Amino acid sequence: MAALIYAADQLTKLWVVAELPLGQQFPVVPGLLWWQHIRNSGAAFSLGSDFTWIFTVVMAAVVVFIAATLRKVRHPIWAVGLGLVLGGASGNLTDRLVREPSFGQGHVVDFIAVPNFAIFNLADCGVVVGIAVIMILILGDRDMTRPADRRTADTDDQASRESQTERPAPDND
Repeated sequence: MAALIYAADQLTKLWVVAELPLGQQFPVVPGLLWWQHIRNSGAAFSLGSDFTWIFTVVMAAVVVFIAATLRKVRHPIWAVGLGLVLGGASGNLTDRLVREPSFGQGHVVDFIAVPNFAIFNLADCGVVVGIAVIMILILGDRDMTRPADRRTADTDDQASRESQTERPAPDND
């Protein structure tokens, strides 16, 4: 999942840089969706544009943390959620490292625009969807280190053991 998001993000950014002039809008679905090539030095909604290097450090830490965590993951949906975040964070980290104005302070290529919202890219989509998946798993009390079917089996086994210990001894009178 991480490789898929990363590749899609980087390929679309290559296309945007090569084909779309900076700042111009190109309607896709008039009034609802358009492409607009911008460079974002900050985070979402261009917040913190004077602290680009901090975002680079944070994204690098997120990438390392998720890559290390993925070795423990046995639940397939956890793997998908973390893979989405890893792919998205890696895509934007690549921009921070290799794009102008300098190493570690590069501006992220954004191009997907919708009314009354920030302009974003596929890496951003991966991060947002991945975090949503992870939040659902956390709220559902899903353990990332157990396969998906093990949670129910373990709960059933525990309930069975508890019911056996609570049975009164037979009356032999």
